[in-house]
Amino acid sequence: MDKFIVSARKYRPQTFDTVVGQSHITTTLKNAIKNNQLAHAFLFCGPRGVGKTTCARILAKTINCLNLQPDGEACDTCSSCKSFNDGASLNIHELDAASNNSVDDIRQLVEQVRFAPQAGKYKIYIVDEVHMLSASAFNAFLKTLEEPPSYAIFILATTEKHKILPTILSRCQIFDFKRITNNDTAQHLQEIVDKEHIKADKASLQIIAQKSEGCMRDALSILDKIVSFTNGEVNYQNTIDNLNILDHDYYFKLLSSLQQQDLASALLLYNEINSKGFEGDTVLNGFAEFLRNILVCKDPKAAQLLDVVEGMQEKYFATATTTNASYLVAALNILNDAEMGYKMARNKKLHVEFALIKLNFLQQAIDLTVDNGQIVKKKRIDGAVAISYKPIKSVGQPLTPKGEQKIVPQAAVLKIESDVNVQSLKVEEPELKHITAQQFNNTTPTAKLQTQEKPATKNESLTSTGKKDLLSILKQKAGDKYIVQEVREAEPIELEKLQSCIAQYIAELEKTGGKITTVNNFRMAVVTIENDISFKMMVPTLTASRTIDQERTMFLDLIKKTFNNPAISFAVEVDESDAIEIEVPKFSNSRERYEYIASLYPMVRELKETLKLDVS
Repeated sequence: MDKFIVSARKYRPQTFDTVVGQSHITTTLKNAIKNNQLAHAFLFCGPRGVGKTTCARILAKTINCLNLQPDGEACDTCSSCKSFNDGASLNIHELDAASNNSVDDIRQLVEQVRFAPQAGKYKIYIVDEVHMLSASAFNAFLKTLEEPPSYAIFILATTEKHKILPTILSRCQIFDFKRITNNDTAQHLQEIVDKEHIKADKASLQIIAQKSEGCMRDALSILDKIVSFTNGEVNYQNTIDNLNILDHDYYFKLLSSLQQQDLASALLLYNEINSKGFEGDTVLNGFAEFLRNILVCKDPKAAQLLDVVEGMQEKYFATATTTNASYLVAALNILNDAEMGYKMARNKKLHVEFALIKLNFLQQAIDLTVDNGQIVKKKRIDGAVAISYKPIKSVGQPLTPKGEQKIVPQAAVLKIESDVNVQSLKVEEPELKHITAQQFNNTTPTAKLQTQEKPATKNESLTSTGKKDLLSILKQKAGDKYIVQEVREAEPIELEKLQSCIAQYIAELEKTGGKITTVNNFRMAVVTIENDISFKMMVPTLTASRTIDQERTMFLDLIKKTFNNPAISFAVEVDESDAIEIEVPKFSNSRERYEYIASLYPMVRELKETLKLDVS
């Protein structure tokens, strides 16, 4: 029995013309060879399985061909081409950078570059998966790659161009390979099955092309697997069974059930799909792709984006005519959210069923209206809306109408100007009734009248002319439910009152068991008033300043309450005027230093003699 060779190796292109889907690159390379304009370094980058390494080998074979064809292809008959086909060429060196990525491997390659080719014009070095080289290997490769010998050509191949150093990229001629289209893949598969005498319909080959996602190597591997599974007869049904692909007929039935709002049929259909072994994320992803194709069919201009097997296009177009575009867009949004949250869901089946329930009642949720022939969303407010409010009612009238819940304010404040003539002031009911919240807050306060929900006294005071003052009038208006008190004005800082306040805070510290150092620092502080709302405390040391700062919040709160002024602030500064500069003499040894300290502190000498210490 002959040894089996997989199709990816058996039908690997040997010439530029047999490369699939990369005509923009093969044409450029052939022209460069014919015109003798070859670069010294090439970089082939692109997705996996699109022909990077294949084109590198074809290029290496062609540029050393001794009998180059007029179209830029190799002859396949000369000694150089035959040695390449047999794998015995001494001028072509291929290095796998994934397993040889150290700096020593690159140094060994650089050593080989020094030797000229024994036969042929060029020595070609193909470095596959070059992005796997280490940083040191890249650096060791830089100089040789920039200025190689005239006979050396480097061809680098990678799937991750962004991982290569910019210094390497700047020294190479870069070729970007693109994914192979589904049509090109299906056409190439058709040529292979014809050569192998395999029965395969066009729909199954298109399914294989879609599953490969632009990778020809994957497509050939899938074809080999299905041929083995079906014993040489490939059709649509056994292809989707082997590839675990859900048939589009299920999606058509599911969409029909959801549009008819037949939730039971939709859930039963999903249960049937799930029982066949299809996971929920496969259903969500496949149904989203199905709806995307339906949405594409809505516009003839975008119909070319439809990516389905041959023979299914008409069914998609027919379904698109009966499906609302707004429903498709909203359904795609729901499916996208469901697919992103699928991994986090504990009950995955329920998660998919919940998405189907949303889709079932989606038509009722979409509330659209027609405005001048255009579909617009209803009741959407983008701008700001003014907040409505009621004017403040008179104190003498009830706050709420009869039958409504009564809300009694905890504090109601009226502000009046200090220069108002109290004797001539008349309090009228209509004027109080029309005071708004904005007018209430914008009044400049110098005297405030505050009401609290307490039993009121009926004492009234008279002015010198025998008329009632404003405070008495408001007390009479408030009645027995409130007590009206005059709010005290803010006071400027006075030194005597401030010192009394400091003494009060010191007494509180001593009463609550505060630190003695904190109490002493407050007592030593010298207070100086800066202006009406600020003062300064001078302390002798930085430690004292920090200690007072630790008490700043409580101390300042007491002062603000005492003067009824929240704007009061203070600063703590260190008084350096009394600092004494002590000149310390220089000592030549420890004995002199000890004698100096002992002269200042006699107890040090006594301690030395008691402990019998020695000063060296």
